[in-house]
Amino acid sequence: ALHTRFREAMESVNADPESGLIEDLRITVGDEFQGRFETVGAALAATLRLRLALSPDGDIRFGVGWGEVTVLDDEGTQDGPAWWAARNAIEWVEAAQQEAATEKVRTAYRCGEGEDGPGEPEVNGALFCRDHLVGSLDDRGRRILGGMLDGRTQAEIAEIEQVSPSAVSQRVRRDGIGLILTAHEELRRVR
Repeated sequence: ALHTRFREAMESVNADPESGLIEDLRITVGDEFQGRFETVGAALAATLRLRLALSPDGDIRFGVGWGEVTVLDDEGTQDGPAWWAARNAIEWVEAAQQEAATEKVRTAYRCGEGEDGPGEPEVNGALFCRDHLVGSLDDRGRRILGGMLDGRTQAEIAEIEQVSPSAVSQRVRRDGIGLILTAHEELRRVR
């Protein structure tokens, strides 16, 4: 069921003309997937949407890499600095999750060797904070965040959640949902 939800979430990103995709998201081997985006910001926006789509039943790690990509065959096998940067990033996330201070981290960005992409320290600093805030939300908080990312008003979300609009507004402020949304918009601007 979780795999089906993940496929549906990928298809939603693939179908979104605003997603910034160059090459659709697709499952490669086992539980891994990949895609190519116009900008780092577009990729980071997709990571948040995919993560929320799996909540509360699952979570996911993301490695985002910047650089050249070479397609090696008709099956879409890829290589190049971007691919290795993304691999390095996701391996770092896996190791970071073993430490108490970084256990909520789910996303990291790396620039390929010899590549001149957006700065790793700046992007990763924002990602670590975003991931910590999202990881600290309860199920309702994640649903509220997802609803707001989908363009729903707080009043519409309150009706869906069967709570008062005031309760949603309080959660947006208290749980940092407003800050996550602001960080999301800023991260989308990363080239």
